[in-house]
Amino acid sequence: MFYERGYEHTSFADIAAEVGLSRGNFYYHFKTKDEILDAVIERRRGNTNAMLDTWAVEADTPVERIRRFIQMMVMNGARIRKHGCPVGSLCTELAKLEHPALPRASVLFTLFREWLGSQFALLGAGHEADKLAMHLLARSQGIATLANAFDDERFIHQEVEQLLKWLHTVSVSSRSAKGK
Repeated sequence: MFYERGYEHTSFADIAAEVGLSRGNFYYHFKTKDEILDAVIERRRGNTNAMLDTWAVEADTPVERIRRFIQMMVMNGARIRKHGCPVGSLCTELAKLEHPALPRASVLFTLFREWLGSQFALLGAGHEADKLAMHLLARSQGIATLANAFDDERFIHQEVEQLLKWLHTVSVSSRSAKGK
């Protein structure tokens, strides 16, 4: 609900009704909406770690693992077009609200940044690995924002193809530099 409606526009009563509990029973588990937000962030963090672990097991090379990250935009295209990136949308809203949970929510981006950085390092990008990770994160956020603004599935596919070409160029360049 926070993703679809936004944190500020989702009431405690809305959440209780959605999960089918009386407000009293719901208050037993969560005293405030901020406690729910913390639980949502923790769950997203666990899910993100599990996804990254799965990619590490299923994909044999760093290029294949980074490709999984890039293709995530296509796999989640309908939701991205409708609501934007779940992490980006949440962080943007919390920043506007000057909400104290922003640093905890931003950790979700840090997970991706560090994981992507490690994959680029494995490619041989060396000291450029973090810069490449940040570039890919920034580009994916831009794609999500514009796909949401224009509700354009074709745009997502077009940009993903461009990112895959960029990844190929980076991997060839990194391998060449590694071999020197």
